[in-house]
Amino acid sequence: MKVTELTAHTVVIPLRNVTSLSTRTITERHYTLVKVRTESGTEGIGFCYCGNSAGGIVTKAIRDLLSRHVVGHDSHETEAIWDAMYRDALLMGRRGAIVRGMSAIDIALWDANAKEAELPLYQYLGAFKQETVPAYASGGYYLEGKTPEHLADECASYVDLGFDAVKIKVGRVSAREDEERIAAVRRVIGDDVELFADANNAWNDATSAIRAIRLWEDYDLGWVEEPTMPDEMEASALIAASVAPPIATGEIHQTRWDFQDILNKGAASILQTDAGVCGGITEF
Repeated sequence: MKVTELTAHTVVIPLRNVTSLSTRTITERHYTLVKVRTESGTEGIGFCYCGNSAGGIVTKAIRDLLSRHVVGHDSHETEAIWDAMYRDALLMGRRGAIVRGMSAIDIALWDANAKEAELPLYQYLGAFKQETVPAYASGGYYLEGKTPEHLADECASYVDLGFDAVKIKVGRVSAREDEERIAAVRRVIGDDVELFADANNAWNDATSAIRAIRLWEDYDLGWVEEPTMPDEMEASALIAASVAPPIATGEIHQTRWDFQDILNKGAASILQTDAGVCGGITEF
């Protein structure tokens, strides 16, 4: 089933409300969408999140660098295609935009293959469970004028929708101010709902992260996510060994080698691998 066509487009979605994480403010989100068509007429769709600007870089990488390793090749040769793309891009970037583009292509190939087999992807991959899976509501962003009480009301609304776990952002304000936000949420959602905190790479050193997280240990956090920059694995390992909440990371990490490094260093106990980032379903 050879691939006869590959197209890639950038999609920009403006946010209704300007939203902030620990270290950046977001006014819009950029995505790259990929479509592959095979000789049988089957189409597969893939996508990746590119960040809050310059999403066209990912799209251009797909069109100018990566697509030649896909068109004309059998869509089932996902590992061979992945390896060819990665090797060709060695000098252009073994992480970041290139691998996000590879992820979108790879997802599109798997989508086409599953459709050709007339199976949903999860069954094509070998899954057998038919029940629901756990899910948490991810929100709790920093907004202008948003108080701890507003944050608590937001998280309570997620619980009302049926979620038994919620996640909020931390790291943009002082650790004491974040403690007020965490405490307000915990009071409203109660002890039986899981509460996670996402720092989005807020701290530049382990000491600052440890001091902040220790202030929050009484609130039974299910995890603290991405305390450091992605490449600061030694710092993340020191944090993980020094605080009570588990450390989670992986949403920005790419390829098997990144995740092996996390495991080798003990930098996190929860891996948050994202197929749209790490290199696609093949690499996942």
